[in-house]
Amino acid sequence: MSNRKLNVFLPLLFAVVLALGMFLGHKMPGSNNGGATVFFAKPSKGPLQEVMDLIKAKYVDSLNTDDLQQEAIDGLLSHLDPHSIYIPPSELQRVNEDMEGNFEGIGVEFNITADTVNVVSVLSGGPSETAGVQTGDKILKVNDSLVAGNNITPDRIRKLLRGPAGSLVNTVILRQQKKIQVPIKRGVIPLYSVDASYMAAPGVGYIKISKFSATTYDEFMKAIRVLDKQGMKKLIIDLRQNPGGYLDAATRIADELLGDDKLIVYTKGKDFPRTDYKTKRPGMFEKGSLAVLTDEGSASASEILSGAIQDWDRGTIIGRRTFGKGLVQEQYDLDNGGALRLTVARYYIPSGRSIQKPYGKGHDDYDEDIAERYHHGELVNKDSIKITDTVIYKTAAGRTVYGGGGITPDIFIPFDTSRFTPTLTAIYTRNTFSNFAYQYYTSHRDAFKSYKNAEDFIKSYQPGADLFNEFREYAKKDSVPGMDHLGPRDEKEIHQRLKAMLARQLYRTEGFYEAINADDPMMKKALEVVEKEKD
Repeated sequence: MSNRKLNVFLPLLFAVVLALGMFLGHKMPGSNNGGATVFFAKPSKGPLQEVMDLIKAKYVDSLNTDDLQQEAIDGLLSHLDPHSIYIPPSELQRVNEDMEGNFEGIGVEFNITADTVNVVSVLSGGPSETAGVQTGDKILKVNDSLVAGNNITPDRIRKLLRGPAGSLVNTVILRQQKKIQVPIKRGVIPLYSVDASYMAAPGVGYIKISKFSATTYDEFMKAIRVLDKQGMKKLIIDLRQNPGGYLDAATRIADELLGDDKLIVYTKGKDFPRTDYKTKRPGMFEKGSLAVLTDEGSASASEILSGAIQDWDRGTIIGRRTFGKGLVQEQYDLDNGGALRLTVARYYIPSGRSIQKPYGKGHDDYDEDIAERYHHGELVNKDSIKITDTVIYKTAAGRTVYGGGGITPDIFIPFDTSRFTPTLTAIYTRNTFSNFAYQYYTSHRDAFKSYKNAEDFIKSYQPGADLFNEFREYAKKDSVPGMDHLGPRDEKEIHQRLKAMLARQLYRTEGFYEAINADDPMMKKALEVVEKEKD
């Protein structure tokens, strides 16, 4: 283009740009107040933040504004669903560790009795075992902090023992009346979510899942492979008291149990488009009898897994109606170091039913739901289950299933109310079983060395009269009432629980569940069901 043509064209170009700019400026929101301010003005704080700022700057007395802000946030969230929650900075690390499936520490389980920190068990292969810590040791000092006889709390001892992997913690331990110094190099400690897996009967495997964390699927697959090598043809999955967790963990496990291209669950919300989660690959246990154990403590991801199995008629759900949590939360980090866990959608299982129970009567009513089920009789009588959803839902095979909150089992097993006599309730609330089992084991350690494994212990060990009498005297000193007037049912419960707690002391949760399930009504029914079914 020549210089002459350019000189003619430029004024025209500037005029067009100026006219376009004036037109757009006039059309922009706020243009009547000076269109240019749209690009630079800060957004309004809103009345809530304005009030907080005024209180900080002008209020007559000094206030803890952090507490004030938390109360304001809690008040705001109380008008939403019960699962939209604020996690303060002090709690966020613990919450995240629980879901991630690990933390950084020394790898011991402890209890506190008589103001003393007792090592109840030592993680195999963990930092404490490497350093020579033993079950029965008493921790007196952690670095420069005295923790014995000092009103120590579980939270405080955890904070002292935990720290970055690779860092050193110096402890002073009392062992057989001798003080010894034990330096421990902290490491990454797994928080297992598969509490137990074993062969419950010839050909029948059992897997107990306590939550759905980032490591649950890998733990489940490891258990499945071990059981498969032991001849497993039928499977029982125990989801009792499992509060849920990551959706991904539940859907990946469902993929191992269901056939190809089957819908597991879908999510949908006002500003959250429908998202389907389907099976994607051949699973490890798509064939073979399957039973799933549930109760009123089974929630969220537990309900997705059990609901998908029920809707596809893949297995039998045994137990009691599940909790009824079918809301999807996303977690948003906040500038103060806390987080907001906000509900953004609902879960729907393959039959189209929502898992979520009603929450329109407020948080208090929602929180009292399980107690209301107990008083209404639902935990002991299937006919007392309140079905609030009138829509008829069908499984793949045409069976009727129920909405309105939670998964209603195919086979109902009542809650055993006889277990909660005043004496047994006192024993459980005082943690008497656990404390006694620890004390008894540490003072009779040699007597348990002959047992090869948990299976051998369950088959061979029987709590005798000496053990029972020793426990009776221990419970009396622990202010448990009625120990001299026990009925047959109480005595049976005490014998069963003592054996299970000693098995836990010896073989951790694996031993506990193998022992306690031997006399469990729900487990007995599951074995009966899967053994009747053809492979």
